[in-house]
Amino acid sequence: MALFDGLKRQLRSVIEWENPSPNALFEQWTDNGDEIKNASKLIVGPGQGCIFVYQGKVQAVYEDEGLVDLKTDNIPFWTTISKFMQFFESEHKVGIYFFRKTVILDQKWGTTSVIKYLDPLYKFPVGLKAFGNYSYRIHEPGNFFVNVVGSQNSFLIDDLRQVIGARLGQPLGDFLATSRFGYVDIDANREEIAAGVREKLTTLFAELGFQITDFRIEGTDFDEDTSRRINRIADMTAEAQAAKEVGLDYAKIQQLEALREAARNEGGGAGMGMGLGAGISFGQNIAQAMNSNNAAAGPVEKLAQLKNMLDAELISAEDYAAKKQAILDAF
Repeated sequence: MALFDGLKRQLRSVIEWENPSPNALFEQWTDNGDEIKNASKLIVGPGQGCIFVYQGKVQAVYEDEGLVDLKTDNIPFWTTISKFMQFFESEHKVGIYFFRKTVILDQKWGTTSVIKYLDPLYKFPVGLKAFGNYSYRIHEPGNFFVNVVGSQNSFLIDDLRQVIGARLGQPLGDFLATSRFGYVDIDANREEIAAGVREKLTTLFAELGFQITDFRIEGTDFDEDTSRRINRIADMTAEAQAAKEVGLDYAKIQQLEALREAARNEGGGAGMGMGLGAGISFGQNIAQAMNSNNAAAGPVEKLAQLKNMLDAELISAEDYAAKKQAILDAF
């Protein structure tokens, strides 16, 4: 049986990529090792291409699908190949590699590390994480073989996904740094960001022999440090707005808040004393704040101001009730 199989290989007359794996991007034809004895026909299926390599160098690339008679058809690349062989003798070996020409769709990507850049609005470094999908195709098979596949007998879609993923961070970071899109602008401008990054990737990957045909950002997120800083800014902005609504400045609100917290601290004897003193001071400061900001106001205006402070959670319900009664008693 082994002898029969050997003779069958020697008499084989067809070179083709039969039933390639769905994950195969580049694969060497190994039906007869790297010998091409008596091989006379090449079949290139739909969405396929074929590269002939001799002594580690790409000698010819065939991208047209169909059946080709290598012995009789007037094919320039085969004339070149045949110069290196003497009637298909075994000592002259040629590597035959098939590759996928079709567009590889819906490949997932995600940043492998946080991308740091200076936020143009807040003026401090932010850390961005992002994910999405892309599509690509082999554009220059010869360059792809030399720069990516190299001496490997096969190269998978998963292998190229790692190559692309490792190179995404810098173009994305460079674009964000120059486009001036800050924390609040990212989600609203994902399409524009994706288009800008794709342009950078096209230039980068053209040298490797493949082309990004589509690039999308599906979602973004920021690291914990960035989120903490932004939330703090949001809280302070809300407090400042609340202070403005009740006619107080932000410094006065901060002072009242500190006194209220101290008044709540009633642990231990010393703490009780401090809490009592702070509570009295807190009530006095409420009165002073209202009087200094609304000295000429009548009871209705003062009660409205007091209600605004309660709604803004600047005072407690107990503080509100006590001060309300004091205003009513004074008039």
